[in-house]
Amino acid sequence: MAMAEEQVPPSGNAPAPGPASDYRVEVKTEVRADAQVAPPADPAANAAAPDEAPPASEPNPFASASSAEGGAARPQAAGGAGEQLGVNLAALLEDARAKADDHWDQLLRTRAEMENLRRRHALELEKAHKYALDSFVKDLVGVRDSLELALEAASNEKADLASLREGTDLTLKQLADVMSRFGVERLDPRGEPFNPEYHQAMTLQPSAEVPPNTVTTVVQKGYVLNGRLVRPALVIVSSAG
Repeated sequence: MAMAEEQVPPSGNAPAPGPASDYRVEVKTEVRADAQVAPPADPAANAAAPDEAPPASEPNPFASASSAEGGAARPQAAGGAGEQLGVNLAALLEDARAKADDHWDQLLRTRAEMENLRRRHALELEKAHKYALDSFVKDLVGVRDSLELALEAASNEKADLASLREGTDLTLKQLADVMSRFGVERLDPRGEPFNPEYHQAMTLQPSAEVPPNTVTTVVQKGYVLNGRLVRPALVIVSSAG
């Protein structure tokens, strides 16, 4: 479109000089047929809009697909982890129950064994108290048999005194052997220094033949069982004259 201004005189003649003139102004507008008429611009819209609008961006199909897949995978993974955790806890609980049952069974068996062992030991201890002297009595019975035979022989009016003495001596030796086998020792401290742990002094007797504090006479012999005093020896001790 082109616009032109043309001054046309009223009478078609050349304009006359002068300050005043009756000229009129005509504006001719020529419109081309192929021209496109643009709509009037809105100043407010032009002021608000930026100089150049950014091109519209298309959505990223891969990004949206990844986001969708990730969003779906996370709940699925969380659900799978929860199920796996439940399975593991159930297996651990079952294993703990099996171990507890096994330990309880072992405890009951151990208690039964301990009770049987206690009863067995109690019976053995009772038997030991009752029959501790079984072997000693068996050997001692033979000594009594010898003494009874000696007494029967002495009751005869025609008994030989020498035979009786010899039999009695053999019986004493038999008794000493039996006592020795069972740890019984006889204390005969004549001529030994006085020992208050094994000797019991009956009296003091002055003597110039032996040193003071020496056993001169044994009134009654003592006995020791495996080193333990059973009966002290009754003795007479010498003193300084």
